[in-house]
Amino acid sequence: MTFPNKNHTNLSDFLLGYSSEIKKGFESIDLSQLELIQKAMDTTIKNGHTIFSCGNGGSSAISDHFVCDFLKGTATDTKIQPIIHSFTSNTPTLTAVANDISYDEIFSFQVEKYANNQDLLICISSSGQSPNIIRAISQAKEMGIKTISFVGFTGGKAKEMSDYCIHIDSSNYGIVEDVHQSLMHMLAQYIRLNNLDTSKSIEETVF
Repeated sequence: MTFPNKNHTNLSDFLLGYSSEIKKGFESIDLSQLELIQKAMDTTIKNGHTIFSCGNGGSSAISDHFVCDFLKGTATDTKIQPIIHSFTSNTPTLTAVANDISYDEIFSFQVEKYANNQDLLICISSSGQSPNIIRAISQAKEMGIKTISFVGFTGGKAKEMSDYCIHIDSSNYGIVEDVHQSLMHMLAQYIRLNNLDTSKSIEETVF
């Protein structure tokens, strides 16, 4: 779906159109894939393995935010100890690999050095076509690592290559990123909810 597809004469009108497209974005989610992703993440966490994430631009911010929500958020009032790492968070490493090897390798290099076949890789890419995202998925698959992609637009190669995929049917970067970020919040809160210390009531818990 395309937005905006007409001139909006005022911000209120634009807000209504934008929020309508956000709703359509959520409605385009394959819920069976979302359930599988939640189970894969939950299993990886409980088995003491690592979840890695990566993305470019706004998606890199979602990748880093994901670490905060899972490392701090899901561990609060639970006994689980998530091991979460964002490949976008170490600027010296990113620039060294980009400068000395290739920008296309900034994530795949880290997959090769850090990950093992019991870990999980989450790639966030609105287009699903970024070369460094595709290389990261390829490297993970070579190592037997399960891959998850969060994409928009047509889904791109990332959708085709990943073991699990959430595809938001929109060609507006803001809408795709908004839904991706919301899904990260939902996954973190749901996993926390299902692992809460039973001595504390849900009503007393701040999410």
